[in-house]
Amino acid sequence: MRKNGKEKEMNNRAKENQFQDFQNKIGIKIGNEKLLKQAFTHSSYVNEHRRKPFEDNERLEFLGDAVLELTVSQFLFKKYATMTEGELTKLRAAIVCEPSLVAFANELNFGKLILLGKGEEMTGGRERPALLADVFEAFIGALYLDQGIEAVITFLEQTVFPKINAGAFSHVMDFKSQLQELIQRDAAGTIEYRVLQEKGPAHSKEFVSKVSLNGKELGVGTGKSKKEAEQHAAQMALDVLKTKTT
Repeated sequence: MRKNGKEKEMNNRAKENQFQDFQNKIGIKIGNEKLLKQAFTHSSYVNEHRRKPFEDNERLEFLGDAVLELTVSQFLFKKYATMTEGELTKLRAAIVCEPSLVAFANELNFGKLILLGKGEEMTGGRERPALLADVFEAFIGALYLDQGIEAVITFLEQTVFPKINAGAFSHVMDFKSQLQELIQRDAAGTIEYRVLQEKGPAHSKEFVSKVSLNGKELGVGTGKSKKEAEQHAAQMALDVLKTKTT
């Protein structure tokens, strides 16, 4: 019995250290430690520890889902001034969908922090996509309750927004249409796309395209197809035009 008690104490201390290391890594200190642990507590853990006042993360997940949608929506609204409502909705859906949330959670090693019941642990719950996505949302909810929406935005500026800026979700975005709309709205002239280079073997081609406005180069992009290269060129052009107007 004494050995089991000592083992539990050591496990608890190790978990405490993991939570501390996690906060150090993201540069955010959660004031309410109970709230932080709740964000990572699965219902299976609560069911196995009924004598102690543990709460699972389901309510925090509900709140975090709404906060995440709001903060991501605000970021997209400000960044992509020419996007239609439908395009913004499609892009947001790609960012807050389960596979994306799982990727964000895995990058921060959320799986190691989750408090799971023994049965859930044995069946691989720590790597289960739905569980990891829920924990990411629950953490957002806990951070919001602890420090407000600005802290959530700061966290997303480290973990999510850079990926959007880097084009991780460009497969659901139509930059060519956005650029065309912007040019037509401002009556700025005519845009033209041209392939600059094709390289690589036939089964693995890479294209380099440029987009010009009235003969002046605005952006250059690469891709595995002409269409993809043009999309990346249009994305660069939009960034250039946006910089000029700010």
